[in-house]
Amino acid sequence: MFKIPETMKGVQLTGHGGAEMLQYRDDISVPIPSHNEVLIRVAAAGVNNTDINTRTAWYSKSDNNGKDASWSGNALVFPRVQGADVCGIVVSVGDGVNKERIGERVLIEPCLRVANGQELDPPWYFGSECDGGFAEFTVVSACHAYPIKSELSDIELATFPCSYSTAENMLTRTKVTNKDKVLITGGSGGVGSAAIQLAKARGAHVIAVTSPAKKHQLMNLGADEVVFRDDNLVEILGENSVDVVIDLVAGIQWPQFLEVLKSKGRYAVSGAIGGALVELDVRTLYLKDLSFYGCTVLEPGVFQNLINCIEQKKIIPVVALTFPLKDIYTAQKVFQEKQHVGKIVLTVMD
Repeated sequence: MFKIPETMKGVQLTGHGGAEMLQYRDDISVPIPSHNEVLIRVAAAGVNNTDINTRTAWYSKSDNNGKDASWSGNALVFPRVQGADVCGIVVSVGDGVNKERIGERVLIEPCLRVANGQELDPPWYFGSECDGGFAEFTVVSACHAYPIKSELSDIELATFPCSYSTAENMLTRTKVTNKDKVLITGGSGGVGSAAIQLAKARGAHVIAVTSPAKKHQLMNLGADEVVFRDDNLVEILGENSVDVVIDLVAGIQWPQFLEVLKSKGRYAVSGAIGGALVELDVRTLYLKDLSFYGCTVLEPGVFQNLINCIEQKKIIPVVALTFPLKDIYTAQKVFQEKQHVGKIVLTVMD
């Protein structure tokens, strides 16, 4: 029987700022699961934009020392263990949880509707409003620890929770079907590469936006067409040519996304790596009867849909690189260089 230690190795975020705010420690107390919670031994954890955005207080919309810099718009509590993408093993359970769950291999749903025994409104994000997976152990409400039966490795499974659930949520919100032509920006990133696969699983025609160097990799993932991020999308695709835009970039190219949308087109966004402030001609919005969807909170059923897709082998993991947990800042630096396709994953379990 596995013996749970009193302390663990992990990375704590001690405040907003640069690399100096990330501290790798070996004396962090192992959390104890409360009522309806499970303790998970973390095997691998993926790197995401949200980790870096939270550290740098990018989510803050005002000059108030990061007091609105979390997903929920509140101040973070430091020190904080980040990490939203987690694959691991249940090693202990709190009262109210069947002990037969001990030994289950699980993925953690990163959008939390329940924490500390309370219903959350708005929901929290794992590794933001509460400690996450950049440590040897983590605790979460049992309802957010989803059993997974797969031949994939822990590293491969750790690519799925955050990026793929975000992508599936965007496709769910915009009701993508096999009749749709879908434009996906940021196609080489974690969410973008996930959206390509999940949109193809729905039978949609997929157009991915990326750099020339990554064209063939995205075609291999299932993209029907690839256009380049510096192209004039209106000239290449034509006005009123796509049904849905799945946007992870925003930035200066943003007005073109609306021009290529058909009448009654649907636009969904869950990222702004190209720039958060965009120029909107409101006439385009209302004259074309467009629908806009901001996507953060997962719709009910989205994460179980993702688990089903993994187990049915409808999607594949895309692992770009792996690093040991202690090299987290190097991993984040490589992540920000955006030269990879897919996910960068931290290995946690020895």
